[in-house]
Amino acid sequence: MLRTILTRSLLTAFLFFASFPAFAQGDLLDLLDSAVVTTPVTDYTEATFKTTRIITSRSIETPSKGEMQFIIAHRFGRVNGGWREFFGLDQANIRLELEYGITDWLSVGWGRSNVFKQWDGFARAKFLSQSTGLRKMPITAEFLASVAMNSGKWTNPSRENYISSRASYVFQLMVARKFSRKFSLQVMSTMVHKNLVATNEDKNDHFMVGAGGRFLLTGSFGLTAEYHYLIPGRLVSAIDAPITDHAFSLGFDLETGGHVFQIMATNNLGMSEHQYFTSATSGKLTKGDIHIGFNVNRVFTLANYDKIKQRKDAKRLKKEGGIK
Repeated sequence: MLRTILTRSLLTAFLFFASFPAFAQGDLLDLLDSAVVTTPVTDYTEATFKTTRIITSRSIETPSKGEMQFIIAHRFGRVNGGWREFFGLDQANIRLELEYGITDWLSVGWGRSNVFKQWDGFARAKFLSQSTGLRKMPITAEFLASVAMNSGKWTNPSRENYISSRASYVFQLMVARKFSRKFSLQVMSTMVHKNLVATNEDKNDHFMVGAGGRFLLTGSFGLTAEYHYLIPGRLVSAIDAPITDHAFSLGFDLETGGHVFQIMATNNLGMSEHQYFTSATSGKLTKGDIHIGFNVNRVFTLANYDKIKQRKDAKRLKKEGGIK
């Protein structure tokens, strides 16, 4: 009897301790699962606009780090030039522009326009990015600074002319929000300073407030519009002429593989900030006082952006507590 009891006790103890690791492992896994807390991450809004331009105005989109944006822009003569001018297409004006992303929030660029034989350089800094999740930000905000030099012949070479008279400067604040997959809106405040103006009545500093938007009809096709109100009383001689008006453009974007093709109708030949905001021509749209134009946008990757993005995401997750 005693031997039977002892045998059963030993067998029960063996089975208990043999099953203990399985129970312990299951309990440990349950404890680990309950201890894991999903750390929220920041989800940044992408593709507020198709490219770095709404139409002629810049959008808050900048090239990513290691990317180069190349733009070929054309503006033609007035449509009401008639068939002898091929409805304005005989008068081709062109601008070439390169913009490079130093970081995802900072870019620099260079441009050349045959209008006024103008060279310009610019820098853009994005200091707010629309996002949800850990960091909630309802808007994207960006600042632009640009300087331009006209390289054409002096209009009055007989007088004393200064190199500084060729220069102009632009400072612009852009604020945008992507309200939905289809609709994006941007507002802009701009100051243009010209070292040399036409008359003593004209001011050197000019101010504009404007807005631009995009509405997607399909994934690759969208309608665009922009308008800039020129604060009156600064370009006195031009407004009284009248020569200068508020700048506006209507157009559409078409994404084709690696290109974004933009076609527009505008009251302006200018293709840079130095020209566009203070050189819009007055006219009657019903009589064809508009210019047709287009932009061709192409992005080139000059660095291994996949690796750059992986490092950036890993650094962001570590900063937000997702990786120890």
